Amino acid sequence: MSLIVSAAPPALRIGELVDLLVEAGWTVAVTATPTAAEWIDQDALAARTGHPVRSRWRMPGDPEAHPKADVVVVVPATFNLLNKWALGISDNVALGMLHELLGLGVPVFAFPCAKSALTSHPRYADHLRLLTGAGVRITDIVALRNDDGTYRWQVVTELLSRSAPVLPELRPGRFGEGDRSREGSPGG
Repeated sequence: MSLIVSAAPPALRIGELVDLLVEAGWTVAVTATPTAAEWIDQDALAARTGHPVRSRWRMPGDPEAHPKADVVVVVPATFNLLNKWALGISDNVALGMLHELLGLGVPVFAFPCAKSALTSHPRYADHLRLLTGAGVRITDIVALRNDDGTYRWQVVTELLSRSAPVLPELRPGRFGEGDRSREGSPGG
């Protein structure tokens, strides 16, 4: 699983989600936007997942540090990330991976996190429709939020569990196995 993390408050506690995913049997590789990379404990996440956190492009010829992704989870999916993604802007490795993996048909689940002042922007809804039309499964903006400042990470694991019988490549432990047509897809 490729876990894409962008800079919003849930990123500060993304280790809790990683722990749940690993406990559920998922192989997780984290890629962060540049700002999110500054907010998270990259060493702790690498220790939990067995893979370094990616936040920069690798040099041509450098080995891929992440296994091939069979599913992508974007948590939190910020206003900035969602709009750039819909417009095809690849100004960081996280967005570049999202564009490429979506183009390869890898299942993508996005969990938005943005203020209502931002989500009321006239283009935001259009961009969500565009991404949904391309196959991205986008949850309700409040799916992860609890009133007490904690996050309902089980929403992510439950959505993946419900999707697994329909999409065989989503079964835990299948990271990088399965459909060989994805060879050459970006890792992580």
